[in-house]
Amino acid sequence: MPWADGGGDALKAMILAAGRGERMRPYTDATPKPLLRVGGKALIEYHLEALARAGLHEVVVNVGHLGGQIEAALGDGERYGVRIRYSREDPAILDTGGGIVNALPLLGEAPFLVVNGDIYADYPFKQLPTVPAGLAHLVLVPNPPQHPGGDFALHGGRVTSEGDTRLTFSGIGVYRPQLFADCQPGVFPLAPLLRRAMAAGQVGGERYDGQWWDIGTPARLAALDQRLTNR
Repeated sequence: MPWADGGGDALKAMILAAGRGERMRPYTDATPKPLLRVGGKALIEYHLEALARAGLHEVVVNVGHLGGQIEAALGDGERYGVRIRYSREDPAILDTGGGIVNALPLLGEAPFLVVNGDIYADYPFKQLPTVPAGLAHLVLVPNPPQHPGGDFALHGGRVTSEGDTRLTFSGIGVYRPQLFADCQPGVFPLAPLLRRAMAAGQVGGERYDGQWWDIGTPARLAALDQRLTNR
């Protein structure tokens, strides 16, 4: 079942926006990575607009490094057509897994979408399943030059940690809260949880061949800015 306009308000999305962005220094010394601008907009604004188009109007944004700037820039989300609630990580930034667990009280008991705040993609969120077949559904993309080995393999709609043809995790996924049932609050990454679920055959996925950029360096930020500006 896709994310439908009629039911979108009952489903929530989370944008991961708390990280330090070490590889983007010195830009991120003064500006949080999701607020870096490409094509005349902050990276995170593209996500908010895409979520609203897909009918996902309830959004949680986790904030940590320079998080006050993100809250000041986005406010309550009204101008983007969404309602934003903030999950604050202070004093420690909790990494991807810990950040999601910290936000679970805001996300509720239904499956939810998570997207990394430091990527750019034209992926249509309506294409995602509202309910994963297992514990998670991941969007995988062809390996970019900076990550030729990929992350996971895709076999018949199932994602595995090993395989001959590997793809890169896009940073877009749908998760059941049960994926995090045994997690304790604290700092930890998401990938080990996903690998355990993969070993149990509980992670589905798809390949997406559209636009996807991992904004991991100033050079890639500049390249994307030029592309979007010229477009």
